Order: sequence, then C-alpha cells, then structure tokens
Amino acid sequence: MSESHTSHPLVQSYDALVGKLQCGFVPLLLLFCRLWVAWVFFNSGLVKIASWDSTLYLFELEYQVPLLPWELAAYMGTTAELILPVFLALGLLTRPMAAILFVFNIIAVVSYPVLWEQGFYDHQLWGLMILIVVVWGAGPISIDKLIRSKLS
Repeated sequence: MSESHTSHPLVQSYDALVGKLQCGFVPLLLLFCRLWVAWVFFNSGLVKIASWDSTLYLFELEYQVPLLPWELAAYMGTTAELILPVFLALGLLTRPMAAILFVFNIIAVVSYPVLWEQGFYDHQLWGLMILIVVVWGAGPISIDKLIRSKLS
C-alpha cells in the first residue's frame, strides 16, 4: 500500500468540507454561543434590578452564596449579570470575561439548590456554551478580532 490514506479522494473531500465548515459555521457558532449566553444572563440582571427588594430577599433567604455576605453577593451578582454579558456579546476581552461568567454560572448553581430540580440543565447548557467561547475565543465576528487586526 504505497498511497497514504490522506491522499484518498474521499478523505480530501472530507477535509475540504471540514475546512469550509470551519470558515463559515464555527464563527457563527461562536457568535451564537456568545449572544445566547449574554442574552440569558443580561436579562436575569435586568429582572434583578427591576425588583431590587425581591432580589435582596432572595439573596438573604433563598440563595446560599458561599463566603460572601448576602448583600454584597446581591450587588456583585447583579453587576456581573449586567456587565459580563456586554463584553461577551461584543466579543471584547472575551476569554477572560467568559471565564469569569463560567465561574459565576457554577456559583449560581451551587448557591441556589432549587436549580437542581428546575434549571440545572439550562445552566449546564450555558456552561458548555461559555466553555466553548473560553476555549475557542470570540471568533472573527468580534471586537477582539478587530483589535488584533489593527495591532498587527
């Protein structure tokens, strides 16, 4: 067998297809992940500030945020939900912001035991989407890419 399996026409066609998908599909997947997660967390932050008394009540009596006083946790959590998604949606400082949001997502699950029954799978999905962005970055449809191209 002198011919390498990588020069087989079927393998070459597959490689070409994968290359096209990476050029078109992967950037859209990264943008989709960024925008979906940003929308979910930003909306949660908007709900919290719209009914701040309820938010304080939840942080005092329902959520069990480790290591932080409940009032500080309420302010920090709401701030994180309003700021981190903006960076993620724009694709600005994407990897570090997504990493922080990934940890935030874990803390949300740990802090609110009711999620284990009702919203745990949503948080798993969001965690996976955030992790994809942490690993692959923002992709070409982002301010990070624009800044990188201007600096090079």
